[in-house]
Amino acid sequence: MFRFSVLFIAVSAALGAAAHADEAQIQPTVQVTASRVAETVDQTLADVSVITRQEIDASVARDVIDLLRLEAGIDLYRTGGAGQQTSLFLRGTNTNQVLVLIDGVRAASANTGAFAFEQLPLDAVERIEIVRGPRASYWGSDAIGGVIQIFTRKLEGPRVALGYGSYRDADGSAGIGHWAGANGYSVQVGARHVGGFSATNPGICNGPNDPYCSYDPDNDGYRNTNLAARGAYTLGNQILSAALFRNQGQVQFDQGYSNIIEQTAGVNLEGELSANWSHRLSLGNAREDLNTPTYTTLYLTRRNSLLWQNEFRLDENQHVVAGIDLVHDHGETRDTSTNLPQYRDSRDNRALFAGWRGTFGALDSEVSVRHDDNSEFGGANTGSLALGWRINDLLRIYANTGQGFRSPTLNEQFSPGYGGYFAGNPNLRPERSRSSELGLEFAPSANQRIKANLYSTRIRDLIDFAGPKNQAENVARAKIDGAELSYQISQGPWSARASYTWNDPRNEDTASVLLRRAKQKVSGVLERRFGERFSGGTEIVHVGPRADYGDVNLPAYTLVNLRARYELNHAWSLSARIENLTDRDYELVHGYNTPGRSGFLDIVWQPD
Repeated sequence: MFRFSVLFIAVSAALGAAAHADEAQIQPTVQVTASRVAETVDQTLADVSVITRQEIDASVARDVIDLLRLEAGIDLYRTGGAGQQTSLFLRGTNTNQVLVLIDGVRAASANTGAFAFEQLPLDAVERIEIVRGPRASYWGSDAIGGVIQIFTRKLEGPRVALGYGSYRDADGSAGIGHWAGANGYSVQVGARHVGGFSATNPGICNGPNDPYCSYDPDNDGYRNTNLAARGAYTLGNQILSAALFRNQGQVQFDQGYSNIIEQTAGVNLEGELSANWSHRLSLGNAREDLNTPTYTTLYLTRRNSLLWQNEFRLDENQHVVAGIDLVHDHGETRDTSTNLPQYRDSRDNRALFAGWRGTFGALDSEVSVRHDDNSEFGGANTGSLALGWRINDLLRIYANTGQGFRSPTLNEQFSPGYGGYFAGNPNLRPERSRSSELGLEFAPSANQRIKANLYSTRIRDLIDFAGPKNQAENVARAKIDGAELSYQISQGPWSARASYTWNDPRNEDTASVLLRRAKQKVSGVLERRFGERFSGGTEIVHVGPRADYGDVNLPAYTLVNLRARYELNHAWSLSARIENLTDRDYELVHGYNTPGRSGFLDIVWQPD
């Protein structure tokens, strides 16, 4: 199957060899994450990719895992089916070393530092921007591996969608929106109910007589309801906007179930203050509640943020972005049998940041710095430098280097642990990193794009639970080297994209490979339109062997997925997806099951 994956890339390249100049162009997509200001993908000096709403619709994907696994530099694992815990590794870094934003608001838990990707309903998403490499000098803590920003749905008119598929997976959404320039609103509600399959298998047990084995062959289901709303109104030369995302779910596991609430909200005022000065004033709030009655535990986190960002245009080729970033985190854990807190703590982070971007002929340059002052561990200074050279209209090379850090989570600092074991440590230092990257972008024609990147990251003061009582300590170092190659083409009714990732993430002290991260990955999508109404495509993902806990080595696997979409008329469309066409038996985590061959059908009403 690996040879088949390589053949897929070869077919894509063959399409490129026959490309003509009058074919559809691959347009650079506007994104705002990398440097906090709007710029196109071919302008930014970072490695950026964007998953648009059109691509989400074409994929007929049920989960964000089905989309992100196709992206270069991303490894994912999930402990079972829909709704089960999902973690993401970006360029080999830990899941809590990737900053996740929803409509500009930090969305990860202040207790665990991780974002629950499994709770994200794709129908509520407008687009996903992925920035690889450290962005701490702009965004602060957590942006060691990169930044993933999720923008919620912006509807134009009414929309209703229904879907059903394998494992009794039923979902639906309904919404409406109207926009006139910058003014408008969009509201959508949705729900999903999955009967599921057993999340675990006997491999989770340490032998047949393991007294602590949690294996139970019953189906572990999932259900959620969600809301995505946004609106904007023009006040003179200022735009007042707001966005709200809320997801409430219940996921079953072998011992019971967990109830989860995730919510982000933001209010923004932005616009021109003078001819060369624009600003953005943002208030944000994030909430996560995780209640597991089986263990009588309730985790609560609240985050409030205030950002004032300013952009100064020095001339046509230079601008400066600078701002103030304030964040207040609060977290607590309660024993629900007594409703008494096990710990309850807060902390504040105050930051100043500034970045300069200049273009001088064929040379692009960028410098950025940031100072964070945290009420618990003190200060953190970060900076980055990037240079790009457009050799001609077809070829550009760029290089960047930057620092990053991750603040200890509230659990790592304050948790009392369990009988003194796995307790937090208020004296923890932040994890710190230094990364370098060399990138190349080549566009041999308007309908082709080739990208290649080499990167290296070193991380120190990694936090782990060590010592006689496994207390949180800064004890480890990591080194991560890697390369990414991607290709994209659009030719007549055909389109294709493919990527190859080589990644070597290691514990620098023991030279052991970091767990659950593949050394090699190949992915690709080949799609064709048949007339104006019908399109069909194939997805291929090949993931190499990965190490897991207990000296387990997870074998390589290859997945083949099929997808199709038919537009019945100007308002109705029908979509279908077959996952794991070859019914491959594989594991993302040792002892946990993955879906077999499965199918899904969606019908959507959305008039033009």
